[in-house]
Amino acid sequence: MTTKTTKLLTLMALASCASAFSPLHATEMTQLQLTQLTEQTQYENVSAIKRTLAQKIAANYTMIAPALKQQLSQYNLVFNPQALHSLSANIPLELSQANQALHHLKGLPSQTGDLLQLRLAHSDMLVEWQQGQAPLFAFAPQGNDKHWTHIEAFDQFGQIHTLDVNELPTQPTFIIELDQHKTQQAGLAVMKNIFAANHSQTEQLQMTPQGDAEPLSTSVLNKIRLNNDQEPWISGKAEVYGIVTGIDPSRDQPVLDVIDLPYLDYDGTDYHPNQVIIHWQRYRWQAVDLLLMEQDDNTNYKTLASKLLDIAVQIMRTIPDPQVQGYAIIPQLTNELLKAMPDGWFTNDDDYVDVFYTLFEGRQYQGHRGASSNATITLTPLMINPR
Repeated sequence: MTTKTTKLLTLMALASCASAFSPLHATEMTQLQLTQLTEQTQYENVSAIKRTLAQKIAANYTMIAPALKQQLSQYNLVFNPQALHSLSANIPLELSQANQALHHLKGLPSQTGDLLQLRLAHSDMLVEWQQGQAPLFAFAPQGNDKHWTHIEAFDQFGQIHTLDVNELPTQPTFIIELDQHKTQQAGLAVMKNIFAANHSQTEQLQMTPQGDAEPLSTSVLNKIRLNNDQEPWISGKAEVYGIVTGIDPSRDQPVLDVIDLPYLDYDGTDYHPNQVIIHWQRYRWQAVDLLLMEQDDNTNYKTLASKLLDIAVQIMRTIPDPQVQGYAIIPQLTNELLKAMPDGWFTNDDDYVDVFYTLFEGRQYQGHRGASSNATITLTPLMINPR
């Protein structure tokens, strides 16, 4: 995208130089290049897309307000992607272009559908907004949220307001954002497909239940609590997922499995999912690590999964005889994954939350803290008998 932008700027400069010979032609070229440059800038990253939409919605607020007031209530603060898309028939929001750009930026299939939604920042703002106070339309900035200095918001007259990063604004504020749950569901499906492609056909056959199949050994997540979900107010609910790292039982190859944890919305809350998260027949030495990640913006799931897998495979190749070291190589694998990830992967992309090293098959972990003390889990063994 940067290269294309540079080329456009170069063409614009050349067109400007040529104006002495053909003023009208140069002006027309400059306007065309400016239009192309503006369009590319609008869709160059997720934050730019949300900023453009925030500005357009704010400018058309008087037309949108009746639909918003009809749908939003104390029980529902979200104007979902389908509802927002229905407005674009009469208002030039250009949602189709925005969603296509999002699919590309996040490595999602085109059939994922609409991803952008509108959310009132807090229920305390609802009454004042319903009584006629004009709202602002905000969006999350680009980059590491720990380095944000302010949050931009537009009013209906096109003026920009700067909001505090940590304190909720006093004026009713709508947030233009991704439907995080829908985005993560689609993204995790992409990651699972990429990780699964690394498994051999033989392994898949070994996992197929047979007539004399033995009981299935698993571990169940009975309880989980996050102490810090890493999110400023504008980001809303957390969307946390897990990656189980281990070694293939039949090959000297890493196994990475994605675990969806869709219920983890807020920190400081105990959740009791009773969810099977580890299937032990997939891993050697009856030991794995569990890495917790939090989905934010700008993550390309296709790129993330491919790079994680590539790094894991490369690390395994540097270990001369994995069988000699045994399960001790699993934390090495996890640590190298974390160290090898470029800093850019964690600049309000997917944030590292916590890691649980060396979880063993058949063991109970009661109130077990992660290495960073950001998460606490209770994990119990469960044998599932075949039918």
